[in-house]
Amino acid sequence: MMNEQEVIYLYENVATITDKMLSAARDSDWDELASLEARCADHVAKLKAGEAPVALTGALRERKVKIIQKILADDREIRNITEPWMQKLSRMINSNGTERKLHQAYNANQPR
Repeated sequence: MMNEQEVIYLYENVATITDKMLSAARDSDWDELASLEARCADHVAKLKAGEAPVALTGALRERKVKIIQKILADDREIRNITEPWMQKLSRMINSNGTERKLHQAYNANQPR
């Protein structure tokens, strides 16, 4: 189990990573975003495994709440940036797939 300071430290690291993820998303740096996302997932896994079930109190609790609020705000903004891009990519992939199927079907019916 982690102590209270270690828990806060990990939450702060997650917040720092999500801030960098947001910058990468704004810059359309998808490789960096994916790399940071993996690092973030690693930190979250450590939190899940090591955070004590006892709630923090006082200033540490307030700090944790503010960090979580920042993480969630960053996540929301990242999604606002990436979701339209993902939808566009999905439409392009589906369009190419449909185009390829039509081309294959049309060419299959062509006399040689």
